[in-house]
Amino acid sequence: MSAPSVDAAIRIAGVTKSYRGLEVLRGVDLDVARGSVLALLGSNGAGKTTLVRILATLLRADAGVAVVDGFDVVAQAAEVRAAVSLTGQFAAVDEILTGRENLVLIARLRHQKHPRRIADDLLARFSLTDAGDRRVATYSGGMRRRLDIAMTLIGGPSVIFLDEPTTGLDPQARLEVWDAVRGLAASGTTVLLTTQHLEEAEQLADRIAILHEGRILVTGTLDELKRLLPPATVEYVEKQPSLEDVFFALVGGGSRR
Repeated sequence: MSAPSVDAAIRIAGVTKSYRGLEVLRGVDLDVARGSVLALLGSNGAGKTTLVRILATLLRADAGVAVVDGFDVVAQAAEVRAAVSLTGQFAAVDEILTGRENLVLIARLRHQKHPRRIADDLLARFSLTDAGDRRVATYSGGMRRRLDIAMTLIGGPSVIFLDEPTTGLDPQARLEVWDAVRGLAASGTTVLLTTQHLEEAEQLADRIAILHEGRILVTGTLDELKRLLPPATVEYVEKQPSLEDVFFALVGGGSRR
């Protein structure tokens, strides 16, 4: 299950990291195929954010090798930064500006031609056109996160890191973000998604890696991981609606699937 990808956008081998004697990453090995979505699952303190920061050149590993889009994260840090984009756990948007102004600002900072055209295209892509001229302070949590993800696409990064992108969002906003991630995958962008939510990984990922106490325990598709457990037994039980079923029946928004 964990064999290297033929065309990997991300290759990690033997990466370690400690803080003041505390081992956070203990020899991580991981490949992410180009154009795929990999969900990195793990509880708080498992080392997910530390690994993402190393891949994004924001932190240096103590040992090991990490290559992103063909560039070594230490020896070719500038090239890596040009190839990737990172969305953290909280939306990095300017609430005083409008949605369009946020996008135009980032486009100009990244020296893109036609920043207003880029902004208009991204507002349309993320269903924010009607809210484009409103201050972001008036946006819902899901709208802010969608705008944040839209901003990460400026400059055409080949790899995007999403570090727990649905943190603090309500169920409806979470579904909006899921749709945005599916759009990234459909466009061929490589996505490394960290999450604590199992259903999020089930819904979005081509492959799943479980990080525990600084090590990758297993990597595979959802079906491959399910086969690690004994075969299911058939039982007949009365199916009761879940709280999520009740919530969406009352507020609308369709099925969570």
